Amino acid sequence: MQLWVGLGNPGAQYAMHRHNVGFMAADAIAEVHGFGSVKKQFQGWTQEGRIGGEKIVLLKPATFINDSGRSIGEAMRFYKLTPEDVTVFYDELDLEPFKVKVKRGGGAAGHNGIRSTIQHLGDAFRRVRIGIGHPGHKDRVTGHVLGNYAKAEIEPLSDLLGAIAAEADWLAKGDDVRFMNDLALRMGDGK
Repeated sequence: MQLWVGLGNPGAQYAMHRHNVGFMAADAIAEVHGFGSVKKQFQGWTQEGRIGGEKIVLLKPATFINDSGRSIGEAMRFYKLTPEDVTVFYDELDLEPFKVKVKRGGGAAGHNGIRSTIQHLGDAFRRVRIGIGHPGHKDRVTGHVLGNYAKAEIEPLSDLLGAIAAEADWLAKGDDVRFMNDLALRMGDGK
C-alpha cells in the first residue's frame, strides 16, 4: 500500500491557486483511475483505489498547507507505513510552469507544507514537484503562489494533470524516471 498526498488549502476560494496544484493532481488521479468515494479522516479527505497492482490511498489534508504534516503523519501511522511509502504532490517555484520532477529526500526549499511534512515524517518521502515558475522577485512570491492560474494557463494545466494521472502507473511501480520521461513526452518536451 502507498499513501499519495496532494497538498493544498481547503475551501472554494483556494481551488484554483497555484499552491493547490497538489490537490488538483490528487483529484485527477482519483478521477482517471476510478477511486472510491471521499471519506473524511486523518484531518483531511481520503479516497482509495488501485493503480496497476498497487493499492493507493489518496489524501488531501484539510489542515491548511502549512500544517499538512500532521494529517500525513496520522495517516501514515494508521496504515503502518514508512516515509518511503509516501508520495507528496505539490507546487514548486524553482521549476518552470508545467514541468514535473520527482525526487526523494532533501530540504523544504521554502515550502511550508513540505517543511511541516519533514517535521512529522522525516525527509525520506517521495516528492512530485509540479512547476509553477518563479515570478522573478521574492517580493512577488506570495501573490504568485496564492494567486489563481491565469486563463491562458488553464489548458496546459489541464493537459498536465491528465498526463500525471495517465502516467501514474509508473509512480505506483516506483519507476520515477520512466514517469518523468513519459510525462515529458506527453507534454511535448521530450528529450
